[in-house]
Amino acid sequence: MIKCKKGELIGIFVFLFFVTASIFVTSTTYATDDGKNLYEGRCLLCHGPLGDGKGLVKVLPHFYKFGKLYTTKPRDFTQKPRDFTNAVFKFRTTPSGCLPTDSDLAELIKNGIPKAYMPPNGDLNQSEISSIIKYIKTFSKIWEENPNDASCAPIAINKPDYVGTLESAAKGKQIWVKMKCADCHGEQGRGDGPKSGDIIDDWGNPILPFDFTSCAAKMTFKPESGYRAFSTGLSGSGMPSYSDSLSEEERWHLVSYTLMLMGKI
Repeated sequence: MIKCKKGELIGIFVFLFFVTASIFVTSTTYATDDGKNLYEGRCLLCHGPLGDGKGLVKVLPHFYKFGKLYTTKPRDFTQKPRDFTNAVFKFRTTPSGCLPTDSDLAELIKNGIPKAYMPPNGDLNQSEISSIIKYIKTFSKIWEENPNDASCAPIAINKPDYVGTLESAAKGKQIWVKMKCADCHGEQGRGDGPKSGDIIDDWGNPILPFDFTSCAAKMTFKPESGYRAFSTGLSGSGMPSYSDSLSEEERWHLVSYTLMLMGKI
């Protein structure tokens, strides 16, 4: 049974509030090719009319720190909606420096990002999702001026049988030490490393390293998503790609160790 900290439980309730609010706000039906109206009904509240992340909801308490108003680091309180104007996306299947595929964006729109308070839109059909994606691309010229080429093909993800074993996790721990992951994520993977208070994203906003022990991580983390993050990096967040510095096998061993940090091994 997964146990959540009090602050995380509050964060979950706030996420559910956004899900419920989105259901009421988006009750209007539009034509499937009307991306602008669909965006305004589903996304504008947070991402803003210009797609710059400056909607009515400009700042949200960080999921990991929700409720910890007594913290000595006020910078830890908040996170901001994604700014679409520079076409930088954390979650992709494409290599570092590449744009996400339409399938990547469709997955985010459909399933949401719970720890970022982004609600799912599972009730939208593929045509509606595609029209939103098309409209989102109008916020940045990068989609037309620097489209993906053959080098930006999505990475292949085939989970080996050894992932999640004690032997693999032991090797992953050595890699964790070698790559100095604890500098940001902490010795126990709680996101409290010595450099965790100094990280900023590409927009100059404070950003917290991923907490592998959090309730959100334990509920949503999949080995494949971990491998993808280690391979592609999380653009704009300070999390680098390890595709050039670690072999595929080493990246999978690192995934195994993160599973151990979560108590899943």
